[in-house]
Amino acid sequence: MTDPDVSNLRRRAANGDTEAVDELVQLASEHGDMAELRRLADAGSSDAVDELVQLAGERGDTAELRRLADQGNRDAADMLTELADEAGDNHE
Repeated sequence: MTDPDVSNLRRRAANGDTEAVDELVQLASEHGDMAELRRLADAGSSDAVDELVQLAGERGDTAELRRLADQGNRDAADMLTELADEAGDNHE
């Protein structure tokens, strides 16, 4: 997908096109683009939040998970707990 295509999707998403939002979330997730997922999440996409939690968990990005947990995201808090438990298991 070219930059103009992504720009068009962003413009459509900004105008309330949920299909464009869904496509942007999918593209960002496929490319591991946390900045784009953050932008979409901040704009209200719960799917982007879910993908962001998943990606941050896979990367062990505790700072991002903590940021999301501090905003009240229970999945991010659970993922932080899982990562802490795994780290504890590795140190025994």
